[in-house]
Amino acid sequence: MISMSRRYELKRRAERQEETRRRIVEAAITLHGSLGMARTTVTQIAELAGVGRQTVYRHFADEHALGRACSGLYWERNPFPDTEPWRAVADPHERLRLGLRESYAYHRKTEAMIRLALADAGDSPLLQSYHDHWQGAADVVTSAWPVRGRERSLLRAAIGHAIVFPTWHSLVHDQGLTDRQAVELMHRLTCECDPSSS
Repeated sequence: MISMSRRYELKRRAERQEETRRRIVEAAITLHGSLGMARTTVTQIAELAGVGRQTVYRHFADEHALGRACSGLYWERNPFPDTEPWRAVADPHERLRLGLRESYAYHRKTEAMIRLALADAGDSPLLQSYHDHWQGAADVVTSAWPVRGRERSLLRAAIGHAIVFPTWHSLVHDQGLTDRQAVELMHRLTCECDPSSS
């Protein structure tokens, strides 16, 4: 009986620790999405999570460890657009439009967090998987075009520029376009790099 009671207590303690850890990560994500990573303090995270500062440090040795936990949970809840179905679209123009539509929808959904994250930590390893995804997405779109050499390099650069958050943000916020208008404009400008369209 004592052994069973001990195991139960250890299990409950582990569950409480995991719940505390989760609250800390949730609080950090909330603050990162409203204030940005650079302006979020451990004190603010602790207050929002309902714990002390030392509790935060017991769960996370430093801000980088906490950042990894935050980014992991955020990407889990906001998975990147699946680019595999794009490959099934043989027509390069339709694949480009599809890629842009889904990318821009994702940018709109994650705008509050990504705008601040890129401003505060654009080159941080915490965002490496984010940058890697969009590089891969541009490669998938580009692969539909039967071009090689310099023409392919130019086309890939145009697609890589068209598909990322800063381009979308500029088009819809600075230039006042709708997502649909932004897709069509980027399709038109990108196709200027396609020698087969001339």
